[in-house]
Amino acid sequence: MMKFIPKKTFLTLFVCCIAFIAKAQSSDDFKRLDIGLLAGFNTVYGDELPQKTTPSVIVTLTYNQTPFTNFIFEVQVGRMAGGDSLVSPKRQFTSNFNSYILRGQLQFGEFVDYSESKIMNGIKNFYVSAGIGYVLTHITAISRYPSKLPDIYAGKNLSREALLPLRIGYEFKFFNKDQQPSFKVDLSYGYNYVFGDNLDGYFYGKHNDGYSQFSIGVKFAIGDDVGSYRKRIHY
Repeated sequence: MMKFIPKKTFLTLFVCCIAFIAKAQSSDDFKRLDIGLLAGFNTVYGDELPQKTTPSVIVTLTYNQTPFTNFIFEVQVGRMAGGDSLVSPKRQFTSNFNSYILRGQLQFGEFVDYSESKIMNGIKNFYVSAGIGYVLTHITAISRYPSKLPDIYAGKNLSREALLPLRIGYEFKFFNKDQQPSFKVDLSYGYNYVFGDNLDGYFYGKHNDGYSQFSIGVKFAIGDDVGSYRKRIHY
């Protein structure tokens, strides 16, 4: 019995070492934090036609639970516009806005096996995202005629509304010499449903306002907090 115990102990240690080495060879490290800067192109869906596209700047801070499951806080600063005072019903506005958004993001790589398929490897960085946010708008110019048609042209110059951000996109990952995703290019389309009808400075109709947004920009991995993923990130 005494001779058997060392052999059993040695066998256990050997198996543990093999498992550890196999795990180390099949997983990759990644940084937990990203900081990003993106350009946005906004279109308001409110009470005015024609719709117009206006610019915005988006700053993001991302916590990566895994390389493919992300939690993002973002700040948007920009302009909104819509309508034409020369086109019926002659509603027109321009405004400045700030949005503050917290959202979760799930990339396909979290749940698909992309290790042996070029197609799956290509789509692993597609993502869907949703969360909650808050938008503040300040009307800088508007056409109103309350004395003639108060129900059509009523509204306020300041708006503070909760919003629901919904987004789809693709994240191009670029890897450093240690095969960590250190630089990313993010391309997305989102719709922000606003829980109110004064985003554009008009109270009109039965539907709440909202705005869509195309965005493109870059994200950089920062900090010393490093995690290890259960499988290879880069193939």
